[in-house]
Amino acid sequence: MKYKLRDYQKRASDAAVAAFQGKKDENGLLILPTGAGKSLVIADIASRLDGPLLVFQPSKEILEQNFKKLQSYGSWDSGIYSASVGRKDINRITFATIGSVMNHMDDFAHFRNILVDECHYVNSKEGQYKQFFDAESRRVIGLTATPYRLARADFGRSMLKFLTRTKTRTFSKVLYYCQIQELLAKGYLADLDYYDLTSLNLERVKANSTGADYDEKSLREEFERSGFYDKLTSTVLRVLKPKSGIPRKGVLVFTSFIREAEELVDKLQAEHKTAAIVTGETPKKERETTLERFTNGEIEVVANVGTLTTGFDYPALDTVILGRPTKSLGLYYQMVGRAIRPCEGKEGWVIDLAGNYKRFGAVADLQIWCPPNSQRWAIYSKGRQLTNIPFR
Repeated sequence: MKYKLRDYQKRASDAAVAAFQGKKDENGLLILPTGAGKSLVIADIASRLDGPLLVFQPSKEILEQNFKKLQSYGSWDSGIYSASVGRKDINRITFATIGSVMNHMDDFAHFRNILVDECHYVNSKEGQYKQFFDAESRRVIGLTATPYRLARADFGRSMLKFLTRTKTRTFSKVLYYCQIQELLAKGYLADLDYYDLTSLNLERVKANSTGADYDEKSLREEFERSGFYDKLTSTVLRVLKPKSGIPRKGVLVFTSFIREAEELVDKLQAEHKTAAIVTGETPKKERETTLERFTNGEIEVVANVGTLTTGFDYPALDTVILGRPTKSLGLYYQMVGRAIRPCEGKEGWVIDLAGNYKRFGAVADLQIWCPPNSQRWAIYSKGRQLTNIPFR
């Protein structure tokens, strides 16, 4: 099956292919919003290149999505190398997770062209990605919706650093970017309504030891002081009984800690609501069963901790409740992004109890911009610069 790419997908693929085939030894970024169809762009790039191509993904779920898309292109010279998937096949095009590859680096010495999906996870200073990239002369192109990393700044402050503007960097230039507003205007993404119900006083919450996010003990104390747990439960119950009388098509709640997720689920079940919890430690089969029941409407609410920010594709989802404060624009964007995929008749809600909307604004207002004749890329929201600016 040969897909007809949207115009921005074609431009992204063209930019990557030109970079792989070019003479300049530069690693570049493709910046595509959540819901833009990165798996289709990856498949198109892979199908157009000759020679070995290694495609990294951060999780089993994203790997399987990307591999399936390429297979639907009819590209059969492809394989999967990932212990989490249970396959160790090396082919011309190989989809892999970095941990599995690092255990057998010599087998991948001939791969000089590398694609990295969700490349904001790449640590340019240390770690497995850096070790693999440095082992041979390689051309690396990353794809992401969030081209920045949260880091510590001076005087106990934090900073969102654009990936091409870190002191040590893997990616030196932006090859292609697409604005969220463009996809919204063309109907490729769902417009969302935001409701800020925050009663937390985050000025009372200390930074953690890295300075890059909130201290867990301090955050728990503010939750207790502000009555956060009861407010979270009452908010979910109100959402489950909207004034319109039209039931929501799934309520996804992001929480900071397992404790509040468990308490929320217990309280909802006591009110005869169907609810479940998913965490990063939930066994694979249990997680898959829970999410299947959620997407088919058997479960009304899923409370999740430390997961479901990427790789969870449920376009009908119309309600995200943010019970997790964060200084990370990337995490905020990924949480909101679970509801941004379009679906007929959808009225998307983002309900924030954790101060994130006040800090970052609506996802639709995020804009990538660089001054003319400069490489000082940054993210803005209604003219306010969010990246490479220290904040508390």
